[in-house]
Amino acid sequence: MDQIIDLDRYPLDRPGSPDWLALVDNARAEIAASGMANLPGFLRPAALAQALAEIVPVMDRLAFVHRRAHNVYFTDSVAGLSPDHPALAKVETINHTVCWDQIPTSVPAWVYDWPPLAVFLAAVLGKSALFPMRDALARMNVMKYGHGEALNWHFDRSEFTTTLLLQEPSGGGRNEYRANLRSAADPNHDGVAAALEGRDPEVKSFAMAAGTLNIFLGRDTLHRVTRCEGERARYIAVFSYYDRPAVCFTKEEQVGFYGRAA
Repeated sequence: MDQIIDLDRYPLDRPGSPDWLALVDNARAEIAASGMANLPGFLRPAALAQALAEIVPVMDRLAFVHRRAHNVYFTDSVAGLSPDHPALAKVETINHTVCWDQIPTSVPAWVYDWPPLAVFLAAVLGKSALFPMRDALARMNVMKYGHGEALNWHFDRSEFTTTLLLQEPSGGGRNEYRANLRSAADPNHDGVAAALEGRDPEVKSFAMAAGTLNIFLGRDTLHRVTRCEGERARYIAVFSYYDRPAVCFTKEEQVGFYGRAA
């Protein structure tokens, strides 16, 4: 794994060591301050090149193109909101997806299934343990965003998301987010509307470099990736872990996300 992950910089293979504990503490501090932690240069350059060589041909032949108009909640309605409330404004997301079962021996699949990564993530997030999904489609995906395509404004269904950027786009593709916009006690629909309409000065933006591992608390943070521009597409691997073993999507969820069931 040392040829894939920069274990000199990120010693995930030495849990409990002083360097590992310092890395966990630093990531926790980043998450406390901004709702996310970034580990730039997590994947070595040669591994990035290998990952793209493995995935691009599969993406070109077998990707499921998911084009949908949605609101930030991914629901048709929200109790207590009128259908014309600006928090329910529709946006468009377009992405091309390949699933774990299509690239099971690729670099991102190796990283996802490497147990020390789940141990590290659990420590950062204060979990007793984290487990890969059993779902052959959903456990690890790679998504491509070409020219004019974007992951639009939304809240995540899960508490956290872990991603690994494999390729930056020629232009655009910036991450924008508004941290802690809502809570279980306060859905803050008017605040959501303000962010969507560009009236919230607390919306932040940043660009990730290829090879960066990102840990993001997205359930209460509104976020998006802006439209990509140019010939070089954005490729990103999405890793799904849960605090209980053997999680699978329903057949209906699989069809909705991937166009097929396992």
